[in-house]
Amino acid sequence: MPKPMMIVGDKPILWHIMKIYSHFGFKDFVLSLGYKGDDIVEWCKKNCSKEWNIEFVDTGDVGTAHRILLLRKNLGDESFFCTYGDGVADIDINKLLDFHKKHGKIATIALAHPRTHFGFVDVGDDGKIIKFVEKPIIKEWVNGGFFVFKKEIFDYLEGLEKDDMLERKPFENLTKDGQMMGYLHAGFWKCMDTYADLTSLNDLWENDPKWKVWTK
Repeated sequence: MPKPMMIVGDKPILWHIMKIYSHFGFKDFVLSLGYKGDDIVEWCKKNCSKEWNIEFVDTGDVGTAHRILLLRKNLGDESFFCTYGDGVADIDINKLLDFHKKHGKIATIALAHPRTHFGFVDVGDDGKIIKFVEKPIIKEWVNGGFFVFKKEIFDYLEGLEKDDMLERKPFENLTKDGQMMGYLHAGFWKCMDTYADLTSLNDLWENDPKWKVWTK
């Protein structure tokens, strides 16, 4: 099963991501298809066709940089959002876009605070346990996987190897040129890297779905 089709509640996580965007008025999607992309197409055509305008592009098994480059003709000349298919957040998409427009740089990346997979132990110099902290939120910022790019991003994607990742040379060069800004999202964020993450997201969906910004 492709990761975007992993079920959270009774819908694929891809649906949850698209619901976040559509809640803020963005309902036109270009889905980059790779592993078992036909599964995504089939599900979306049965369940999403009336709610959103979706374009499917088979970009194959390539790195994230080349994957976006292959979507160039589908994205027009305006700034566009770009998002991984495995993470959710209660991020305000309109505020993210406003921030991108105000700074005028090529790229904006939403930064988030992750929650560690491990519990911390506060221990004294003599070895006495003071307290346990169960999987705290880390104060450092990480790549939250919600981006806004100007069309000039493609200048940073051309000439790369097919397996190159967006987070390596393109982001490094954008940063070196002073063309990348970080939008600080201090709210809820969680990615789905492991089966434990999937289980956690399902538990949250049943009890406290913090990323559910939509009402219907």
